[in-house]
Amino acid sequence: MTPSSSPRWLWQSLALIFLWACIYGPGLFRPSLFDDADSAHAEAGREMLTLHDWVTLHENGIRYLEKAPLPYWAMAVSFKLFGIAEWTARLPQGFTVLFLAFLLVSIGRTFLSEDSGFWAAIISITSFGPYLFTRITIPDLLVGLWIGLSLYFFFQGWRSGNPSLLACWGFAVSIALNLLTKGMIGIVFPCAIIFVFLLLVGDLRHLLKMRLMSSTLVFLAVAVPWHWLAAVRNPPAGQAKGFLWFYFVNEHFLRYIGKRYPVDYGTFPLLLFWGMMLVWLLPWSPFLPQAIRRVRLRLLNTAERRTSPEAPLLLFFLWAVVILLFFSFSTRQEYYLAPALPGICLLLGHWLALESQAQYGEDIARSGRISATVFLVIGLVIAALTSGLAIISHPPPPGVGLADLLNKNPDAYVLSLGHFLDLTGSAMSLFRGPLIGTALAFFFGSVLNWIFRRRGRLRLANWALAGMMIVFIECAHVALGVFAPVLGSKPLATAILGQLQPGEQIICDGEYANASSVNFYTGRQMLIFNGRINGLWYGSLFPDAAPIFIDDADLARAWPGPRRLYFVTGSDERRGYLEKLGPVREIARAGGKFVFSNW
Repeated sequence: MTPSSSPRWLWQSLALIFLWACIYGPGLFRPSLFDDADSAHAEAGREMLTLHDWVTLHENGIRYLEKAPLPYWAMAVSFKLFGIAEWTARLPQGFTVLFLAFLLVSIGRTFLSEDSGFWAAIISITSFGPYLFTRITIPDLLVGLWIGLSLYFFFQGWRSGNPSLLACWGFAVSIALNLLTKGMIGIVFPCAIIFVFLLLVGDLRHLLKMRLMSSTLVFLAVAVPWHWLAAVRNPPAGQAKGFLWFYFVNEHFLRYIGKRYPVDYGTFPLLLFWGMMLVWLLPWSPFLPQAIRRVRLRLLNTAERRTSPEAPLLLFFLWAVVILLFFSFSTRQEYYLAPALPGICLLLGHWLALESQAQYGEDIARSGRISATVFLVIGLVIAALTSGLAIISHPPPPGVGLADLLNKNPDAYVLSLGHFLDLTGSAMSLFRGPLIGTALAFFFGSVLNWIFRRRGRLRLANWALAGMMIVFIECAHVALGVFAPVLGSKPLATAILGQLQPGEQIICDGEYANASSVNFYTGRQMLIFNGRINGLWYGSLFPDAAPIFIDDADLARAWPGPRRLYFVTGSDERRGYLEKLGPVREIARAGGKFVFSNW
């Protein structure tokens, strides 16, 4: 960095931190953790501390062998340093977004231009997809961070023609950390991207320059210890085939081909999966066609190709395409696209940097104005729809909550966003404030973007879009808070904690995912009533598994007994079932869920 660029770098860094704080800061503290993966993963991090076991993951005291450990290590460290809370569970993901932004700055500055990296980071922080994919404690954006770091080390070595030891070993450590984050795709994605890149540029011989022997040893030194310890501590026993079979065969190979057991996940439609990329990149996706047009799939075999901006653009394009194609032949969820987004952010950031330097009459400036017009139409349509919903919706009668106004689509809940299909026109009345805020944000954001680009004020146009997203994402955040009692069970856990005494037990009606946040917020192991399925099923097969799974006969014996029980359920119809067993008292209700006690 030259002295002249230092103040600009400082200003850009402060701008990125400010944007991150505005968009992701409030999300650290609210809403409460949701049931299912969100609180279940946080609970796995908490139990690392309480069980003093940093090798075998546990949920509700049962082995949880399907996930790689690094995200849970990060949460456990956060809990250890700052205490067990919602914000400490989310802190590692929040820092992932910030670290990714600065990595994109570094990649852009090193291989493209200073402005390219800066605008790529702006896009990454303000796009809708990264925000949405970090509302649940899932590691997919962290996968994108490790891919970016591994490609940074690789491309640094390729561009020099003779990769340094640091570049090769940095690449090895990056993919090892990715393996510890999300399993085998941590190796598959960066290696496939690099192989296709070298194939297209006609330089597969470069693989022989990457110090394969020493790099492999470095990779193994980082990646092997946890896998070896997990296999040793979780060998085949009883009905369980052990860690190695479940983790590598069931959770990797069988999941990819759609044969994994148990089937507790859905498959997002392929065309919609690809098309949603435009949604996750809003408001920057209207600029995507011209950004992709700058990519050249074949580079001239000359010495200048290593320093040409076309080479990194090809690598960033392949970053996204390889991931998209990989999941096109597999089962898929919406958030599986998250690791592909940083590559597209770099393409978009480079295009915005070129546009900001263009003269008003140049082709790139004209195409920017066309995209601004396209987004003007999109923004006005969104503003009209959301303001219309806010106007025509009427407040529900007193005492009627969101859960009473929703449709139930249990078949859709195998998708991560399935619960949002429950929304009805009546339910939208509870989101009037966020709807109005969204309408105003998209109206003024799209109009100002269009006006500034028509006047050649391109940087101001980009900041108008970034400001629009600050307002919109805060509205989305408020809406999630309204939805929180339906998606989570913290109010029920709070009510239970107000009365819970030593020796009393909490019972979850159905599978653990139905009330996993109760487990996290109370810190007490739950009994599982007729729910030995899905997440805890495999761990329950080990002979030393805690006897927490109960059936009708067990409940019939325990309910009239002297020990107080708290029965957490999502159905009021359970009241009649419990009344046949003994006394029933309602302790709490929230979000369509209930807590009943036997005295």
